[in-house]
This record gives sequence, structure tokens and C-alpha cells, in this order.
Amino acid sequence: MGLASASTATDGMQLCIFDLRRGQNEGQELDKILFFFPADLPFSTQLSVIGLSEGLITFTRIFSPEAACEVIEAERHSHVFYEAETDIWMVMVVEKGKDSDAIWRIDALRKVLKEVHSLFVMFYGSIRAMLEKDPSGGLIRSHLYPFIMDYLSDFPVGKKLQLPSFRDCLKERGTVQMLTMGREAAIEVQSLVSVLDSCAGNSSSYSMILFHDLLVSTTLSPDDTINLFTYAALRLSPNALSSGVNSWSYIRRGSTSSHFVSGSALTHSGPVSEQIYHSSDTSPVGNNINRVTRALQHGKWYKGKDGFLVTDIWGVVVGSLVCATPTVWLQQTEEAMYLCPYQFKSLTLILLIPVSSILNGEQGVALVKQQLLENVSSLLLFSADDRFSQMFILLVSTVISQSGIT
Repeated sequence: MGLASASTATDGMQLCIFDLRRGQNEGQELDKILFFFPADLPFSTQLSVIGLSEGLITFTRIFSPEAACEVIEAERHSHVFYEAETDIWMVMVVEKGKDSDAIWRIDALRKVLKEVHSLFVMFYGSIRAMLEKDPSGGLIRSHLYPFIMDYLSDFPVGKKLQLPSFRDCLKERGTVQMLTMGREAAIEVQSLVSVLDSCAGNSSSYSMILFHDLLVSTTLSPDDTINLFTYAALRLSPNALSSGVNSWSYIRRGSTSSHFVSGSALTHSGPVSEQIYHSSDTSPVGNNINRVTRALQHGKWYKGKDGFLVTDIWGVVVGSLVCATPTVWLQQTEEAMYLCPYQFKSLTLILLIPVSSILNGEQGVALVKQQLLENVSSLLLFSADDRFSQMFILLVSTVISQSGIT
């Protein structure tokens, strides 16, 4: 009974992130809460949900020290657990639907939690590292709240949050959809990848090429490929740029197979959430949300005159109106990379350049972009201004003709 009553304070979904190492002393319990949705729930309710989750984790570790609980099924709710980092847990509490594939749905929800954390780390680094940088918790809270709220803003369909089903995860989320190509298209792609590798000189650059929301080529590790591919589908695909809608088809079609939860709190928790996560912070960045880079913010990418995609999410260069180049963190190499996406029609090319290899900041990035344009244009016999576009025209035409995609 306690399990059900602790999770029925709000209809739909609750999502929380907490640190087991924090808030262990009486009167300091709130310190363990790093994120809670809906944020306008009373703190007593938030602590009740987190306290129950903490108790379940501790209890199940008695029987399985190496693998704590992943899901607890109550009468009306499912509690989904994911240990994102050591002692840092993400828990989602959802109302049970009438689906017969409940276990499969739980796997899908765990993938959502994993995706949220993986994308967060790609842009900001680990949660634990931010807590060590600012032990008060203000820094991590001021980043987690806008990031996760921007992430959840992809799910509303009407007044509901449409979370993916297990079937959707097999087809789209957490997976990479490859484009099947013939020999001629593969040769064109390999030529382009070789040119990309040469643009950064002696440094180890990486690249990814997509056609619509299908992967054509990547030189990244599997984990980094999934993370960058997911972000591209969410914010960089032609569909996302033109309509502001991400590329997941089940969101666009309103599939009834996906799991619906109430989304009313998504639109009503803003002011309260800002008060909780910013006004109460004592860290230098806690009171200024404008200092936080909102990597998943909608409608902030657009195409520049040279074909490269630009955004002001990362701010502008001091003393100029030039947008700062976005940066991401690669898991495999553990290094920061400049993110340079180029797009022509349905083809998106993403070049990743090590930040440590660029000595002059934005000027150095601009030189690499110019080198890319010149190197690719040298492959074709067109006028200087049109060579890069013509290269993409040929590649797009070859891919379309051999894949049967329109």
C-alpha cells in the first residue's frame, strides 16, 4: 500500500534524479534532490517519492549487490530505476496503462532515462564532476532543469506526454537507422569522408553523414555515434530545422502504441520550477539562468550563407556578433570537440574538431571550415562558389537513385 500511495500524488509521470551520497543528515534531506518533475509538487511529496526509491534500492542490494532494482510494479504505477552514475539515480514513476506488453514498455522507459543522461554528459560532462565543482548543488540543478524540460518538450501530443513504446525504441530511439547504399554511392561517401579527415590537419577529427534521419557514414565510436545521431535527429535534421519537429515518426503520427501520460504539469510548472532551482541556489551560477547553455532548446539552429548550421545557444564571441561554435564531449576519447554541421537539401554532414587542436578559437574554426569547402570543391570541376554544393548534389542524387528514397 505504501508503494502505491507514495506515487499517486500526481497523475501521469514523475521523474527525479537524486544522489545517495547527499542529504543523509537530518534537516539536509533536500540536498539529495538534483531534479524533480513536476517541480511544483510539495517538497514533502518529492522526498516521499525519493525516500521510497532509496529504500527500494538499499533493500534490493541486499540480494543483488552488483545489480540493484530496475523496476518495481505497484498496483497502479510502475517505478523505473536507472543508476546513471555511481550513487546517482534516475527514477521514473508512470501510471499503468492497459497495455499487455508492460515489461517491454519498462525497457523503453529505461532507454529514455539512459538517453537523457547520455545526451546531458555529451554537452556538460558527468553529473558527479559538476557536483564536485560546486558541492552546493546549485550548478548541476541549474543545468539539469532546463535541459530535461527541453527534452520533455519533444513528447507532448495535445495534453499528453507520449513516451516511446518498446517497439518505437527498437525502430528509432536508442538505435541508429542506417541507409542502405550501392557501390557507387559508397565510393562517393568514402571520398567525402577522406576529405573531411584531411581538413583538420594532423589532429584526430571525426565525422558523421546523414541522409534525412538515416546514417550514411560515421567515424565515431558506437556510443558517441548513438548520442550524436540522436541529437541530430532531434535538432539538426532537415525536418527539425524546417518545421521545428524532431524526426521520431511515432511522435509525428501520434501512435497509439506509445505510452501516454498527463502532460499538464509540463506547461504549469515553469515559474515554480525556476523558483526552486534558481532562486534558492547559493552558487554563483544558481541565480542566473541566462548563463546556462540550453543545448536542447527548440528553434535555435539555422543555416548560414555558406551552408554550415549555426546557433546562438552557446552565446556569441566577445566583441563581435559571431555565434560561438558549439562543443560536445566524446566518451571514447574523453575530449571536447567543436561541432560543425553542414547541410545541403536532405544531406547533413557533421565535422567534429578537437578543441585542443584549434589555437585561435573561432578564427581557427573558420579556417578549418574554409579548408573543408576548398578541399571538397577540388574534387569537382565547377565554379568556385558552387563546387561544394555540386558535390552534395551528386552525392544526394546517387544516394536517392540507389536507395529508392524520395
